[in-house]
Amino acid sequence: MSTANTLTATEAVALMRAGTLSVEEMARACLARVAERDGAVQAWAYLDPDHVIAQARALDAAPVKGPLHGVPVGVKDMMFTADMPTQQGSPIYEGAFPKLDAAPVMSLRAAGALIFGKTVTTEFASTIVGGKARNAHDPERTPGGSSSGSAAAVADYQVAIGLGTQTGGSTMRPASYNGVIAYKPTWNVVSREGLKVYSLTCDTLGIYARSVADLDLLADVYRIEDDIKPPPFAIAGAKIAVCRSPAWGKAEPATRDALALGAAILAEAGAEVTELELPSMFDDILQQHHIVLRHEGRSAFLNDYLMHGAQLKDEFKATVENREGITLAQVRHAYDIAAQCRIAFDEIAAGFDAVLTPSATGEAPVGLGSTGDPSFNSMWTFLHTPVINVPGFKGPAGMPVGLSLTSARYTDRKLITVAAVVADLFKAKGNFPPA
Repeated sequence: MSTANTLTATEAVALMRAGTLSVEEMARACLARVAERDGAVQAWAYLDPDHVIAQARALDAAPVKGPLHGVPVGVKDMMFTADMPTQQGSPIYEGAFPKLDAAPVMSLRAAGALIFGKTVTTEFASTIVGGKARNAHDPERTPGGSSSGSAAAVADYQVAIGLGTQTGGSTMRPASYNGVIAYKPTWNVVSREGLKVYSLTCDTLGIYARSVADLDLLADVYRIEDDIKPPPFAIAGAKIAVCRSPAWGKAEPATRDALALGAAILAEAGAEVTELELPSMFDDILQQHHIVLRHEGRSAFLNDYLMHGAQLKDEFKATVENREGITLAQVRHAYDIAAQCRIAFDEIAAGFDAVLTPSATGEAPVGLGSTGDPSFNSMWTFLHTPVINVPGFKGPAGMPVGLSLTSARYTDRKLITVAAVVADLFKAKGNFPPA
């Protein structure tokens, strides 16, 4: 049986350019892995194998379209796709067929990607109530959410790349739970046209991969650039801050140990590691994030409330009805605090090559009812900073635990260069996967 499905996107592209691997061979290897593992992982909301093969043959017969020619990509099922339904994880939209591509999907098709299928999302990508997808390492545990299917599919070698989104912790947390690389760009550097809206202030595209080199490839496709092209990065002499963040009280032993080990690995490799204590203005930023989500969710879910009220879950009705009684004065204050904290963090982060911080409270929880706690991610989403999850650690149950790297807004390419070196270090010196 072909093992082409285990290739990273960068590796697969190189082989396909060399003529030693066809797109169809790659697609069939991925489909075989899905057939073998779907009963355990259940990452797909929609997958048509015949359509996958038809796309693969068309790509094999065509000139190379772009840097992702032939790379299989799973797309979170709240992004429009012209040739597949977009059901938003909701029975309200079962079988719905918008018949156009979301902007991020369209860009990938233009680059030659093979849009493989639609991955499981929680309903409207807006709840921590779990769906059918399961953790790639343990089917009794959550894969996280809301980008659960994309993270699990990439971790389980079913596709090379997965698209997700993050409004709170929906990209980083599943990446940590499943042990894969993930990237949340600076807010709004990638268009979100054609994606279900929850919060315009926070909604951001997310990307899953199995190598940082693949993030570099995707950043090229999406034309993500810094003002200054980052030079090659070396860990010796680098300045790395370690930020526990205001959510530190929720950290479980697995995360506490991972952060300590990650910092020690970086220091041993020659980095100047500094504990970063954020100013008091950040203390209640998670509450301000919550206020903004509840406020913007009122308009995001209003149409479904008016048209499909009987089918709409009470969680979303409560948001539209503002049952928490959030005032507009509170909303204004939340927006103002966010703006002030963004400026302050950019200034703080400018003194470091990257900031190391937790990706999740701990290992993936047992059970599928909840996708876990996004507390360690929400602040960075609200601050609009780029974030990359780097795997390399495990908790007491042997499950993956990742750490995040972040930096000032619009320093994405520098962060990717840092993450490439850090990922290699954590892979070599960390304790996951088991030896």
